[in-house]
Amino acid sequence: MSGASAQPVGRSSERMKAVVYDRYGPPDVLRIEEVPKPEPASDELLVRVHAAAVNRLDVHSREANASNGPVISLISRLIFGVRGPRHRIIGSEYSGEVERVGAAVRRFKPGDQVFGVTGLRFGANAEYVTVGERSRVSLKPVNASFDEAAGIADGFLNAAGCLQQVRLRPGSSVLVYGASGSIGTAGVQLARYRGATVTAVCQTKDFDLLRSLGAFELIDYTQDDFTRNGKTYDVVFDAVGKLSFSRCRASLNAHGWYLPTDGAANLFLLPVTRLAGGKKVAIAVGSTNPQRDLAFLRQLVEAGHYRPVIDRVYEMDDVVEAAGYVESQQKVGNVVLRIP
Repeated sequence: MSGASAQPVGRSSERMKAVVYDRYGPPDVLRIEEVPKPEPASDELLVRVHAAAVNRLDVHSREANASNGPVISLISRLIFGVRGPRHRIIGSEYSGEVERVGAAVRRFKPGDQVFGVTGLRFGANAEYVTVGERSRVSLKPVNASFDEAAGIADGFLNAAGCLQQVRLRPGSSVLVYGASGSIGTAGVQLARYRGATVTAVCQTKDFDLLRSLGAFELIDYTQDDFTRNGKTYDVVFDAVGKLSFSRCRASLNAHGWYLPTDGAANLFLLPVTRLAGGKKVAIAVGSTNPQRDLAFLRQLVEAGHYRPVIDRVYEMDDVVEAAGYVESQQKVGNVVLRIP
């Protein structure tokens, strides 16, 4: 028998830097640590990460959703780990270059530049990450930098999943609440691409940005309450999960849709409003075909119909500051972590 110890499946003797955490809490639970470099399975890609996003999922998982109350926090712990995080390496969005592929991989090859979402597997805030060939991964838009590509996938997939539940037609009226965020900027651009007339609700400082993305009308939520202005819309898209169906009901047309991205109560309202007819509630289901939608996003970016919105780019060593900024809920578009 050889004296060398066997390596665990999926790990190698090589090391890499990663952003890890071992307990739930504020941004300062995050730290940089050297960990084993992952090994791709037969159906996986090994991606050398160039940039990764710091997004809402990362924030909520890191704090076990404590800010959303004890019930949601308990559910979060059941998903992510009861006593501590099940996945130590945080990060759920990335862009980079394929370094190696498993024996069964056919759609990608070493050298391909890719972007995508790891979702609840996390692991993206690291020098390397392994992702399945059939996971939420696509070739990177050729005209987007790694920084730009790292932050656009998750917001787009969330917005696409919501908007696919309604039939947007040229001239449909869509209000996007929280229009300056990751999901919001995606929602504005997607709705506009479908020919809808978009009203963006954000802060005045972001009006020029949202106008450049295709918004027709702009409302500053700190000065005006759109639910009291007497106007109605075919769709109210709550991109930040801070509204409710009861509050938005009067702002919907007779057969309008309320599309939230958060809120457990909407799970009960969905079947009730479907049976009652008229104004309806949908739930955030994400994309039903993420590989198709990411390929579509790549085409939109390359054709100039979709623009990545990046607020700030941080170096990997500044991950605590980056996480704190995202947690402040003041970001516009996306926040990116550059992996050295």
